[in-house]
Amino acid sequence: MELIQGAEELPEPRVQLGTRGLELWRDVLADHDLRTDELRVLEDACREVDLIERLEEGLRNAPLVVNGSQGQPVANPIVQELRQHRSLVSRLLAALKLSDGEQQAREAGRRSQQARRAALSRWNGA
Repeated sequence: MELIQGAEELPEPRVQLGTRGLELWRDVLADHDLRTDELRVLEDACREVDLIERLEEGLRNAPLVVNGSQGQPVANPIVQELRQHRSLVSRLLAALKLSDGEQQAREAGRRSQQARRAALSRWNGA
């Protein structure tokens, strides 16, 4: 396990992840401390990322249009699968409510300004 300079060792995923999944795991945990339940959600997102990578590889040399059950041309089913798995990754990561440091600073500044205005309002109204 590699260490991040000045930080604790990152937790290892409980399952074997592929290259992309492991990248996501490490990137998220390098910037965020997650609870056990959140680690499970992240693990699921990482596994989905690996699955997407495999689906994309399968689609790379496959035709985008294939014959349907009655011989009609239809979109390759892998295209729909990719869309669904990408959507799931998005939902899983959104469930973690990760935010970057800049966004946190903006939100803290906004809350601070609101608190200042509320205090001034109370002070001036008294």
